[in-house]
Amino acid sequence: MKGGKRHVVYDMNNRAAYKETSTTQKRKAVALISGGLDSMLATRLVMELGIHVEGINFFTGFCVEGHTHAIRKKDKTKPKRNNALWVAEQLGIKLHIVDVIEPYKSVVLNPKHGYGANMNPCLDCKGFMVGKAYEWIKENDFDFIITGEVMGQRPMSQRKDTMPVIQRESGAGDLLLRPLCAKKLPPTLPEREGWIDREKLLDLHGRSRKPQMALAEKYGFKDYAQPAGGCCFLTDANYTRKLTDLWGNRGTRDYELDDIMLLKVGRHLRPRSHFKLIISREEGESRFLEGYRKEFVHLKTISHGGPLALIDGDVNDNDLQLAARLVARYSQGRDADAVEIAIVDKQGISKNVTVNPIAVEDIPGDWIL
Repeated sequence: MKGGKRHVVYDMNNRAAYKETSTTQKRKAVALISGGLDSMLATRLVMELGIHVEGINFFTGFCVEGHTHAIRKKDKTKPKRNNALWVAEQLGIKLHIVDVIEPYKSVVLNPKHGYGANMNPCLDCKGFMVGKAYEWIKENDFDFIITGEVMGQRPMSQRKDTMPVIQRESGAGDLLLRPLCAKKLPPTLPEREGWIDREKLLDLHGRSRKPQMALAEKYGFKDYAQPAGGCCFLTDANYTRKLTDLWGNRGTRDYELDDIMLLKVGRHLRPRSHFKLIISREEGESRFLEGYRKEFVHLKTISHGGPLALIDGDVNDNDLQLAARLVARYSQGRDADAVEIAIVDKQGISKNVTVNPIAVEDIPGDWIL
């Protein structure tokens, strides 16, 4: 799936009351909806002040927290939902989902302000999102932008000294309202013009979640997404290691959506610099990887129950033999003398090989990503 200008709108509330308010001459704001609690609270607060609010969510490919929960059986107790859609439903607002995969690449690959602890370009990311929202309000005749930022909550993008950077570099300036910590910041245009009563905004700061949880209880919000690391896989050390490996062995710092989705699924092993194995860890992952069988050489155990594995790279017969032994290691035949493996090329032509599963002590630690 290539990035483009897809823009999907979800109207979560088509009741008569909504239709009446949408036609009145009230000020209009767009809220950046991540799917977390803070943006949900900020939006609700501004709605209570008489502003017509719609949500916007930018799809980068990296914020796909519901994806792994949906495909893995071990995550069956976790919500299988798009949290941004869920938040919009709770609030009863329209949600605009905008595909920004291609333009977002410049943020990931060359962040002006650098990375956080992993591959997360948080300050550049926030500036990018607000900048895109600013373009959107100009195109759609909206008045200002809302975010759920809280001063001091994030070490890169939500500091007192970096918040003005986002306003300046995004182009939004004082059309950016942060309702949850507005009283800690200079008044914005919506406050100065009287569109918003500044006294009814909040002065939250710091990393404690207790004020937000109390406000959620007041509003009756339950079962909201937990905030740790946001929903961005670039904050995850394991994911970052796989992404760095991908770039290092391809010789280019680029990616497509399929690349970043596959990094989240399965057990990744790189026994040679020119190829990598992606081995499913359970039935749900096997079903997901089946969708890629025509794009990769893949392996499947025949004589025993076992995983589906994809080979990413160009391989010779010796490589295929090693790959088959590794797949056998992670099958139910791991202790058998011989395991039969089907190796299927991209054209669907299959050949079977019988291998001795590789011993666990013969798998170097640096093969495992």
